[in-house]
Amino acid sequence: MGDQVKVIKIDIDKNPILAQKLNVRSVPTLAIYKEESLLWRQTGIVPKSQLIKVLRTFI
Repeated sequence: MGDQVKVIKIDIDKNPILAQKLNVRSVPTLAIYKEESLLWRQTGIVPKSQLIKVLRTFI
């Protein structure tokens, strides 16, 4: 696969402006973006198996 995935973790307490811009109201919030477009978003704990399925959908 030629596609790459970048995973970042944002501390919303240290970055409240970014959290507001991304509309993060609770943690954890997971999101998948491609070229600045939101493809998927989930708030709450996501089981590993479900996260793998979602990631495979987009890469």
